[in-house]
Amino acid sequence: MLVDKQQLCNAKIQQFASSQRHPGAMITTGHCAPRFSKVREAFEANFRAHDELGADFALIADGETVVDLRGGWRDAARTRPWAPDTVTNVWSATKGINGACFAMLADRGLMSYEDRVSRYWPEFGTAGKADITIGMLLSHQAGVSAFAAPATLADLLGGERSASRLAAQAPLWAPGTVAGYHGMTLGILSTALFKRIEGRSMRQFVAEEIASPFGLRLSIGLDPKDEDEVAEMLPVPPLEEGGMGNSNRKLERSNPIQYLTLTNPAVPGALANDAAWRAADLPSANGYSNARALASLYELLRRPAADGRRLAGPEAISQATHCRFEGVDLVKGIFTRWSAGFWLNPGQIYGPNLEAFGYSGWGGSFAFADPVAHIAVAYTMNRMGDRFDLDPRRRGLIEAVYASI
Repeated sequence: MLVDKQQLCNAKIQQFASSQRHPGAMITTGHCAPRFSKVREAFEANFRAHDELGADFALIADGETVVDLRGGWRDAARTRPWAPDTVTNVWSATKGINGACFAMLADRGLMSYEDRVSRYWPEFGTAGKADITIGMLLSHQAGVSAFAAPATLADLLGGERSASRLAAQAPLWAPGTVAGYHGMTLGILSTALFKRIEGRSMRQFVAEEIASPFGLRLSIGLDPKDEDEVAEMLPVPPLEEGGMGNSNRKLERSNPIQYLTLTNPAVPGALANDAAWRAADLPSANGYSNARALASLYELLRRPAADGRRLAGPEAISQATHCRFEGVDLVKGIFTRWSAGFWLNPGQIYGPNLEAFGYSGWGGSFAFADPVAHIAVAYTMNRMGDRFDLDPRRRGLIEAVYASI
């Protein structure tokens, strides 16, 4: 049963506030090379200065894991320390896994980013969407960032039924002319398209082709057997109430595409703790992982493993990370750069190098690779913040990384 978003959100916030009166000792474990002591300092400062509850952070530099830290608690009651096998919902950082999967298909010759979506999914090519390519879809240019008619959380998790509904509707803008962040619908459309190309759902493919062979703790959705390892998510208010970047600002109804995309349906942060959410195949937002696994994923995108195995070759990765849109995003309302599967550094978000690519998740998580600096970085946590790219936890960690390399 899906959560009552306001009731559960308020309860979690109240529970978290209560836990602060008896916080207990903060526990930090793991490894940090002496050269990166500033990163450890930033990680621990998040607990002292920024109300961190539980988190982990990983940095791979020149092929070596030089930072692998974790600390705090995986529950609001502070009874279960964050452990090496702890995973949490990483929200839109999931989209990097989605991008990796399509890069693997391109590398195997099963598709091209210039192929029309309708080549594999004829029903999608209706109502003005016939010329939308896979690259356009993955770079948020398809104009299907929201359900055009009223939708519920059940529709968000409706799988093939919801994919068919999105495939039948007209685009919200002329495809290919501008980008608008497909925050949730990208996952519905991606796994439906992926299955039509490869034969397996994205959830199954990630389990069988990435997680298992490379030993990475990441998944689309969460297997019930892993329930004991997942961290409890402490939410921020729903987006319409100010959860998008500024707790004092409501969404602007003067931007109808943004408003429709972010509120139809409005998604509560507490949904990450819901069984229906964890059971879904939504590779835009319901990925579960930890920092070590996400950093390792991006390292594999950056270069082959020590034994020569790889996710995809350099040509496919080059295509997947090639800039396809640069400008003001209709939904985000800010300047950004999109490739066919990744958020390209728009400047200083992922350090100083524009070649860096990755994805950030609602609440604070992020993961990226910087091929110029030869690093892969990831951070996951369970107390969601509402400042997005201004989150001081995120900014402090990234600044410490680049101050150390």
